[in-house]
Amino acid sequence: MEKLKKRWGLTSNFQVLLIIIVFSVNGSFAASVAKPLTELIGLGYETTNPWLFWPVRIVLVFLIYQLTLPLIGFCFGQYKFFYAFSKKTLSRMGFKIFFKEA
Repeated sequence: MEKLKKRWGLTSNFQVLLIIIVFSVNGSFAASVAKPLTELIGLGYETTNPWLFWPVRIVLVFLIYQLTLPLIGFCFGQYKFFYAFSKKTLSRMGFKIFFKEA
């Protein structure tokens, strides 16, 4: 617990618990939202080649996860942490254009 608090710059064990809960809730949410989106764009599990279906599904889950992470974090009172986390992750992947320079 202490390593996570130090690494993430947190002050209490309760914050660590909230952040772990947000990561897990958001992961489940992103996976459940990606399923109907893949079907909406015409990629069904039974009808699409797995070599196409799974990469598209994984990319969708990742994008949904990153976009909704600050929103779910806001619901748990940890918006600032998750905004910075998503910004850092997306910036490393080349999406710097979406964020203001400080």
